[in-house]
Amino acid sequence: MKRFVPIAALAAILSAPAPAQQAPTKIAVINIQAALIGTADGKKAAADLQARFDPKRKILEGKQGEIAQLQQELNKGSNTMAEARRLDLTRQIDSKTKALQRDQQDAQEEFELEQNKVLNELGQRMMVVIDKYAKDNQYAVVIDISSQQTPVLWAANGINITDNIIALYDKNAPPPASGGGAAAAPAAPAAPPAAPPKKAPGAVKK
Repeated sequence: MKRFVPIAALAAILSAPAPAQQAPTKIAVINIQAALIGTADGKKAAADLQARFDPKRKILEGKQGEIAQLQQELNKGSNTMAEARRLDLTRQIDSKTKALQRDQQDAQEEFELEQNKVLNELGQRMMVVIDKYAKDNQYAVVIDISSQQTPVLWAANGINITDNIIALYDKNAPPPASGGGAAAAPAAPAAPPAAPPKKAPGAVKK
């Protein structure tokens, strides 16, 4: 024989508040720089950016080579060279060195400006992926450990979601808008050419 719940009791059950959903408490860490560079978009953007600045890098290296040749000539003839030639070489080295240093600084600033543009573009799309992943997996906090200033001293490998985010981004991230620039993040800036060689001390008599 079936048992029936009294109407009053049934009404009380239906009107009772649902149990509160437990707030997420898990913590994850991510190396956001590695995540940006590790995506397909990031790798392509890094290659594109390097290719764009490669001609300028070669020009700077050529100017550096010119200075090295002048410095070599000055060093070899320091004891036998005419004073006028020594002074001329020294002035050329000084002038070309200062010009090269300015060009190197300008090139580095331009590179970093372009890099930041694509980083910001990819970073915004990456945050959408991180937000979805964190909510779907009940993470309360996601901490970036790519900076040396992070307060995290140690973290278990199991809570590092960098690889997961890279895979999820490549699988689901929206494509870049047509006609726009490359979709994002380059690797670390290319190192500028080494500083021009310094003049040999005592090469010029004044």
